[in-house]
Amino acid sequence: MAKPRIAFVASSAPKARNAKKKLEALYGAREPSKANVIVALGGDGFMLETLHQCLGRDVAVYGMNRGSVGFLMNDFEIEDLPRRIATAQVTTLNPLRMTATDQAGKAHEAVAINEVSLLRQTRQTAKVRISVDGVVRMKELMCDGVLCATAAGSTAYNLSAHGPILPIGSNVMALTPISAFRPRRWRGALLPEGAKVIFDVLDAAKRPVSAVADSTEIRDVVHVSICADECCAVNLLFAREHDLEERILKEQFAT
Repeated sequence: MAKPRIAFVASSAPKARNAKKKLEALYGAREPSKANVIVALGGDGFMLETLHQCLGRDVAVYGMNRGSVGFLMNDFEIEDLPRRIATAQVTTLNPLRMTATDQAGKAHEAVAINEVSLLRQTRQTAKVRISVDGVVRMKELMCDGVLCATAAGSTAYNLSAHGPILPIGSNVMALTPISAFRPRRWRGALLPEGAKVIFDVLDAAKRPVSAVADSTEIRDVVHVSICADECCAVNLLFAREHDLEERILKEQFAT
């Protein structure tokens, strides 16, 4: 890439704040609006926040782990940072766009880099009808919830819900139930990235459901549509020895 103009952003964690001070002392401080590379210091949660702020902008994001898991982050190294950024591999991610209609008839929009999930709000299981590209594929799913995950998000909540790990560039998304009660043995489906998924909440007044796109939650929803947003993208930078495709491949063999 072109010579990086770097801005540093950090989570509220003390070690992330301290790292930002050290890096700015060495490489200078710049406003994110004047940078073509944002270096995010924190964990995966902070990285998701940063990616959302950079959606649709002509900027790349290079994360360095100053949090806990750090699956979307590079190792933290202070030395020779401009060279490592200039030689990094670029991974372009397209988010999912969610349109959720609540019980009052109001429509809400949000985007998700990881996943869109429907979750029950009370002690009772949710009842959800699932349609794909205008065809009802499941008349009634009784569950704690159900989610659609991107390849980048397939190792997050989707994996914890026993969904499949998806390679970057596979052009598919995961449709994964969360604690399915009926049909009990349904484990979900793999869908083309361009598919349009619709969730209709059944018996919504008695069994209320919330819809969550990454960190944006809409409560008491009755209808949720999800599709890939090909007009919106964000670029992640990974050091060549730690690229995202390799991490996801390794995750499939983790024991």
